[in-house]
Amino acid sequence: MGPIDYLAIEFPGAKLTGEGLAALLDLVDRGIIRVLDLRAAKVDTDGTVTAMEIADFDGDGTLDLAVFQGVQSGLLDDDDLSQSAGLIEPGNGVALILYENTWAGPFVAAMRKAGAEVVSSGRIPANDVIELLEQLESGADA
Repeated sequence: MGPIDYLAIEFPGAKLTGEGLAALLDLVDRGIIRVLDLRAAKVDTDGTVTAMEIADFDGDGTLDLAVFQGVQSGLLDDDDLSQSAGLIEPGNGVALILYENTWAGPFVAAMRKAGAEVVSSGRIPANDVIELLEQLESGADA
């Protein structure tokens, strides 16, 4: 099994446009990732958090994420969804995606077979990388 990661994504006005769905499906179809859990919630303007079913989020009559309907490994629970909802502004929605990096599975298996062990792992947030690259590009000190 490859490393497991999650993303919490905020949607202004709790509106999904579907633009990222094609990219997500492509990653799954090519075997780069495997979606283990996909949960969503809306935070009302009064702060009330409401879990949402994977359904017709944008109200156009089409099931937006039908391919992921029922995807639930049990690794994410209601507390995880509530914590993610606490990261967003009232009136917005949040999607929480838990996925396996399947591309890494064969590499990890080969390293373990050779007696190697991962001793550290981490992630640099994309916004931090973008900020640093912009500083470097502008010639400013990082």
